[in-house]
Amino acid sequence: MKSFGKRAAGARLERMQASLRWAGEGFRNLHPILPGLRDHGVPRPTISDFLRGGNRRVPAGPLPSIDPRPGWAKPVGSGLRATWLGHSTVLIEIDGYRVLTDPVWGARASPSRLIGPKRFQPVPIPLRALPPLDLVVVSHDHYDHLDYGTVRALAKTGVPFVTSLGVGAHLEAFGVPAGLITELDWWEHHTLPGGELAVSAAPSQHFSGRGLKDRNATLWSSMVIRTAKHSVFFSGDTGLTTEYGLICERLGPFDLVMLEVGAFHPSWGDIHLGPDNALEAHALLGGGAFLPVHWGTFSLAMHAWDDPAETLLAKAPARGVQLVMPRLGEAVEPVQVERVTPWWRSAGAPHAGDTVVSEAEALSVPKAAGWPLD
Repeated sequence: MKSFGKRAAGARLERMQASLRWAGEGFRNLHPILPGLRDHGVPRPTISDFLRGGNRRVPAGPLPSIDPRPGWAKPVGSGLRATWLGHSTVLIEIDGYRVLTDPVWGARASPSRLIGPKRFQPVPIPLRALPPLDLVVVSHDHYDHLDYGTVRALAKTGVPFVTSLGVGAHLEAFGVPAGLITELDWWEHHTLPGGELAVSAAPSQHFSGRGLKDRNATLWSSMVIRTAKHSVFFSGDTGLTTEYGLICERLGPFDLVMLEVGAFHPSWGDIHLGPDNALEAHALLGGGAFLPVHWGTFSLAMHAWDDPAETLLAKAPARGVQLVMPRLGEAVEPVQVERVTPWWRSAGAPHAGDTVVSEAEALSVPKAAGWPLD
């Protein structure tokens, strides 16, 4: 299938092999796993467990969302605005630039159109309705972060991509011209022509792969997007690591911190944060307005779909954390956010015309899938 992408070769592979993170056959996490992150006493969920459903894995109906275009038409008074479009896809407007993170408009986080986790929440705007973009950032190559159809469409617009080492081979296979792809190792930087917008790759603790035989064949990264006036941190996917303190020292402080909070489980706590460890990561990063991502779109773990949001709402205020939790499609300036309204609680019975994904559809996965799925 074309959606599997392509393995790196030639000069691209040689550059990957020169990385400190390369270990013979693929990349590896260098930092030791912190004690307690992974509970070895809890068995990993099986495919049967995943398909069994239960525990409110998907909402009863579509989540509230709005068309972001009227919001985007207004000036960005503070210079920094963010629009969460679902999962880890965020449109960042930063001092006149538009940057899109991990764009996924596809119906499934899967190489197949017929099977695999199906999104229970549509993107609030068609891909073709996006405003002109200055940059697309892709953190790693998992299907819920790198979508074949979405990249194919974006490639036709001529927008440049910045991604992790090796992921450029997939992007080229999906139609992005080589001259529009920049691949970064951790601590490397790329500045767009004009010198006003820069992107840096930084550590994360995760893994990669799009098939059964390419585990860790490409690098995974967090990304920092910055101008002279503002700085945004985007976690991609990661477990908790004290390397976040080093990121704060080298690349902070941050006006906006976007951390993954969904798809967590005790048996894989080393590769996903979840809401509690996201708060720890936020502290290590030195604070900043906190926009949770990687939730509210796909069911990729065993917990209730709204558990990340409810946990953050309950625990963040006591830690003095400024949460930024807009509705899907709502363009918000972090400096103007005073409080969070739990809008997700209004997800209930669908209205006429709503597209509703059943739990069975949302939880369908290939029998040969690796685990976890992202």
